[in-house]
Amino acid sequence: MQIEKLESASAATLKITGEIDLHASPELRDRLQECAKAKTPLLLLDFTGVDYIDSSGLATLIEYVREIGGFGGRLVLFGLQKKVRTIFDLVRLNELFVITDTAEEAALAAK
Repeated sequence: MQIEKLESASAATLKITGEIDLHASPELRDRLQECAKAKTPLLLLDFTGVDYIDSSGLATLIEYVREIGGFGGRLVLFGLQKKVRTIFDLVRLNELFVITDTAEEAALAAK
């Protein structure tokens, strides 16, 4: 897994590529912790390059959502491939996360 951070005036974006599994989740957790400590008001996760996520990856995302609640941070996921989106839908995490198809929709959904 690779993570690239992009910043704009309105949001930070983490572009994730590869599989988010037990081996990659600690790196993702570290990057999300950095955003939480910086009190990033809006974080967009670009999932266009993610082809797999397991329960450890899902738990890492849930943990971040809990942390940002204290300062009113927002998280939006976008670009999920069909098989990855199906995982979120099956475990009903589509009710916890804002999920959009594109970066533009993600920015609009966050307003």
